[in-house]
Amino acid sequence: MKTVLVSAVALIDRDGRILLAQRPEGKSMAGLWEFPGGKIEEGETPEAALVRELEEELGIKTWDSCLAPLTFASYSYDSFHLLMPLFACRKWEGTPIAQEGQTLKWVLPKDLKEYPMPPADVPLIPILRDWL
Repeated sequence: MKTVLVSAVALIDRDGRILLAQRPEGKSMAGLWEFPGGKIEEGETPEAALVRELEEELGIKTWDSCLAPLTFASYSYDSFHLLMPLFACRKWEGTPIAQEGQTLKWVLPKDLKEYPMPPADVPLIPILRDWL
């Protein structure tokens, strides 16, 4: 089974809310909510992938030094195994605006469980809720 490396981030605003993105129609798992991020390209660090993905997906700029490793997800889907480090980020430039058709929502940690997520993301909810 192929392992897919994906990097994700819990963007945390001044009110302690976390940004979620809803997967758009036409993508696998459309309609589910997830933490922003994306695939780690060959030769890229997880942090560099997030810096790139946040600029592409949300139009914001951040830096490796602003990404704090928090936890990770390891989950076997039917056709691949996902390994996903999750970082926390409280500092960026710009306002997150959906660049790829996704819906964005700022959510309090206690309310994350109300948003249906891909199976790999679900175990991250209590970690975020307890950490913040």
